[in-house]
Amino acid sequence: MLFNLATAQEVASELGQRLRTRRLALNQSQAETAARAGVSLGALRKLERTGLVTVEVLLRVAGSLGLLQQLEPVFVIRPMSIEQMEAANRSRRRAGRRKEGS
Repeated sequence: MLFNLATAQEVASELGQRLRTRRLALNQSQAETAARAGVSLGALRKLERTGLVTVEVLLRVAGSLGLLQQLEPVFVIRPMSIEQMEAANRSRRRAGRRKEGS
């Protein structure tokens, strides 16, 4: 799945499915994974079914499955050159003000 072409709900669902696949590959039951992660069984089931849970639940389950390290690159701020910053700044424009009565 290409995340950049998917809706947020589709990405969440895919993440839940991937975590389920990882859990099964580790031969863990839902109850065991939930206990290790410190989340309720219902929260884990919802994560695997829809992906629509709190960030904390997602991180706890990912951590219990040994996947937290893989999330680190997502939050790395990449340095930009002055030229890149200027280009980004040029492309940002404020919307014009509305005229009264429009």
